[in-house]
Amino acid sequence: MCFKPDFKKLGFKRKSISRTRKGFDRKGNTLLTYLVLRFHKTPPLLPWLFPNVWWKRPVADKTIFLTFDDGPIPVVTPFVLEQLAAYQAKATFFCVGENLERYPGIARQVLNQGHLLANHTHQHVKAWNLSPAAYRSQIHQCQMALEKVGGTTNQRKLFRPPHGQLTWQHLRMLEPEYQIVMWSTLTYDFDATLSPEKCLAKAISVTGPGSVVVFHDSLKAERNLRYVLPRLLRHFSELGYSFKTL
Repeated sequence: MCFKPDFKKLGFKRKSISRTRKGFDRKGNTLLTYLVLRFHKTPPLLPWLFPNVWWKRPVADKTIFLTFDDGPIPVVTPFVLEQLAAYQAKATFFCVGENLERYPGIARQVLNQGHLLANHTHQHVKAWNLSPAAYRSQIHQCQMALEKVGGTTNQRKLFRPPHGQLTWQHLRMLEPEYQIVMWSTLTYDFDATLSPEKCLAKAISVTGPGSVVVFHDSLKAERNLRYVLPRLLRHFSELGYSFKTL
């Protein structure tokens, strides 16, 4: 892959430029993690490089697409469901297969409340550590777990790679069967060094119509999630927004 974008023209700072360029050097790995995981708002370069991946969805009204990664688990996922119900909001949950097997009742609760379940691999694995065949096996196991809890539909299967990691080879392998979903807004709710107040302020500042927003229904993210989610829902509801599944 021979591609040398002008990162300065794209608005990246010097530190970000050096990190981004490394993304081209690791065995053909893509830019997904190097760019996305260092910005609350996805840089415009990524949708240009990967136009078939869902980043931000086209909408004609004030619609936001909330997504939750890494669940379902006790306490945290039910908290999320309570907050969503309070604002008649619907969301998409990218689930880890092992958690679906451990807590099928919570998964069915998600479905019964009108939300969507989607694939996030069976063990939350990093694509760069696995061959395409082994990675596909992880996705297949998660898909089987989704089927057992009734989480599959006639729609195209949705998949989000843990940590945003994919290679060109993985992407080509998955695209015929799965719709790859990334995000336009990353809340960083998992970052213990980020205060809840800053987490909320930054998330609100980069979210708008069509945004695909990432939260995590995980223990690691719980502190920020409990502060940010209800306030973000209230803020955008008061502005006339609705929240839908992908």
